[in-house]
Amino acid sequence: MSIAAIIPLYNGAPFIREALESVFRQTIPVDEIIVVNDGSTDDGPDIVRAMAADRPIRLLEQPNRGQSAARNLAAANTSCRYLALLDQDDI
Repeated sequence: MSIAAIIPLYNGAPFIREALESVFRQTIPVDEIIVVNDGSTDDGPDIVRAMAADRPIRLLEQPNRGQSAARNLAAANTSCRYLALLDQDDI
């Protein structure tokens, strides 16, 4: 069973670190974490990049197209069978 956690990010700097940390605390680990920067203008993508330096997090980028488009981009870029759709402020 392969699981990808998918998190759209739009100006979510105050929340994204805690959301990603909560993914790592789950009892069933995911195989892949994909964060899609949906045109953020804050430092949220920088936080994700810093965390990705030593953790299995992939950051995809797109101009602001909305949450659904961000999720679709992530889904198209994973080979995992199951998708866990999270929001940037979920913990």
